[in-house]
Amino acid sequence: MSPNLLLSEASPTQLLRRRVLGAAGTLLLVGTYLFLVITQPTGIVEGLGQGVALATFAAYLIAAILLLLAVLPDLPVSALTLIPVALALNIILGQFVGSVMVPLYLDSIGTVLVGFLAGRRAGAATGVLSTLIWSLFAPTVLPFAAGAALVGFLAGTAARYGALRRPYLAPIAGLVSGVLVGVVSSPVAAFVYGGTSGVGTGAVVAAFRSMGDSLLSAVTKQALISDPGDKAIVFLIAALLVFALPKRLSGSFEFIRRYKVLGKSGNK
Repeated sequence: MSPNLLLSEASPTQLLRRRVLGAAGTLLLVGTYLFLVITQPTGIVEGLGQGVALATFAAYLIAAILLLLAVLPDLPVSALTLIPVALALNIILGQFVGSVMVPLYLDSIGTVLVGFLAGRRAGAATGVLSTLIWSLFAPTVLPFAAGAALVGFLAGTAARYGALRRPYLAPIAGLVSGVLVGVVSSPVAAFVYGGTSGVGTGAVVAAFRSMGDSLLSAVTKQALISDPGDKAIVFLIAALLVFALPKRLSGSFEFIRRYKVLGKSGNK
């Protein structure tokens, strides 16, 4: 079946419904993020027993569901298997790297992989879901769900506009994405979480603080050091994983075919 035929199966009403669901999910993500940054609630990192934490969890969960519903008709069965694997990969690597003296995260490889294969909405939803599941036993990560969503969104955007057509373009896209993610995550890390999201990154923040920087300034500098390098590595690893997939499997993703993500030869 040709990609054009697949694209024509959705009626205008169905396409409109998907756009509305996607827009609603995005607005809920952004609104929840802004609420956390503006109100700087206390108790959010103390677990779901706190009302504000439970409300934040529910808002992000609804946003992720809306984003998945918007893209679900375009996802092959393989994607439904890939997403749980991506969630586990994010959490396992993030938990390990966060406990060692490395100023990186590596907690978004699964998110970027889904974004590369299934697009922006699926990538964003994967980022949110992995953070929510992780927060069930590590509540301190909950406020960073919007940043995780942004990683998936940017991965899908990069793939859509050719970041996987040349191997060297993926880490460049990761560098740029890291700057944007760092800027978005810094206020949350500073005002909600206190500036330390891991052993290695916390040490960098502490070093800047000892030099006289304010909390927000120290966290922002740390993010602009750690995030671009982290996302360059993550985007490169995810790209290599995509390149290693059999063409039959990668070609089963409608997003890959529609936007010729791997170039003309790579999408056949």
